[in-house]
Amino acid sequence: MPPQLRRSEKSLRTTDSPITAYVQKALENPALVSFAAGLVDEDTFPAADVAAVVAEIMADPRASRAALQYGSTQGDPKLRKLVLDHVCAADGVSPAELSLTPADVCITTGSQQLLYILGEVLFDPGDIVIAEAPSYFVYHSLLQSHGARVLTVPMDEDGMRTDALEALLEDLKRSGDLGRVKLIYTVDYFQNPTGLTLSAGRRPKLVELAKRYSTDHRILVLEDAAYRELRYEGPDLPSVKRSDPTNEYVVYTSTFSKPCAPGLKTGYAIMPPDVMAAVLHLKGSHDFGSGNLAQHVAARLMESGAYARHVAKLQAMYRAKRDVMLAALEKEFADVPAASWTVPVGGLYVWLTLDGVDTGPRGPLVAAALDAGVMYVPGEFGHVTDASGDLPRSHCRMCFGTASPDMIREGVARFRRAVGAVLPRETRRLAAAR
Repeated sequence: MPPQLRRSEKSLRTTDSPITAYVQKALENPALVSFAAGLVDEDTFPAADVAAVVAEIMADPRASRAALQYGSTQGDPKLRKLVLDHVCAADGVSPAELSLTPADVCITTGSQQLLYILGEVLFDPGDIVIAEAPSYFVYHSLLQSHGARVLTVPMDEDGMRTDALEALLEDLKRSGDLGRVKLIYTVDYFQNPTGLTLSAGRRPKLVELAKRYSTDHRILVLEDAAYRELRYEGPDLPSVKRSDPTNEYVVYTSTFSKPCAPGLKTGYAIMPPDVMAAVLHLKGSHDFGSGNLAQHVAARLMESGAYARHVAKLQAMYRAKRDVMLAALEKEFADVPAASWTVPVGGLYVWLTLDGVDTGPRGPLVAAALDAGVMYVPGEFGHVTDASGDLPRSHCRMCFGTASPDMIREGVARFRRAVGAVLPRETRRLAAAR
């Protein structure tokens, strides 16, 4: 036997995301109806558009050489400009109004890469990130790897409660811990996992608080807008970045994975110049630049209008799926007083609450659901333990992204049977009496 491998402290802090096992179960058993993994519907992939674009690139010797060569660490200049114009158009402003140029845009290998590299730029062990409760649990795993502490503020129907955020920042100031706060993190459009959206009135407040409490160092806001384009009703809301006209406090990140195709593995970020410089130094050590061919494909999809047409198609399809899930929940759980759920106006998730039911990974509902042939993500994963070591254990994340409408109906019916098997006796009696 060779001597034991001596791993780094960072490696020892790094674990698999809790969703990994759920994805594996779904792949191993196609008969399961999976509301677990936040994947996109394979039937929506823009295969014909991508094939046409790749053919165009390869038929042009100059274009093919450029696409198949190494690119730059920061990304293709044309795609950076297209992305910047796209985001600013959604906000109804010119890049100049936000002090932005294409030099402030970085193309990444999915938005997840930006989340990780920004953590490398900012965090020493013991530094603090403030996030919504609940929040994107894959990001929690990333923060654990960096040794960062996650403190949370509650949400309501308008997203992160900025009054609670202000109170937490004030508490940290009094305790002398404000100096460890490096980042405020928000998934502000149709949040993963709840489907909730940060209201228009709270968006500038988020930036104002970051500025006000940046007393001896700058606190950044990380705006994870991965789901922004999957809106199914109502007007688009201005980004948090829109409230940062000097380009100093907000890092905006998004991706082509959800609104186009995850196989492109292409994301992007808009950030202040000093943050950009630090990110690029580390990114160069990671990859010398994200996949160049995928960037050229994304740029041509945007230029030709194919990307916009595809997003419109996705919006219609996912809107229909969302409506099917909401109608199925209303039908199957109308007699369960313990059940309530969010009604998202976009994204891929419904957040289901079952008061009095342990929905956690070691609770009875996970096993009962698998026995019934359906999977969900325990809401516990989106939370961090409180001072007493407790976690909320009565929530489920339900993703309607991959299942067909018929399978959504069937899956919700299966899930209702599983819930019925584990509901407390008194709750079952009340349900039967309704």
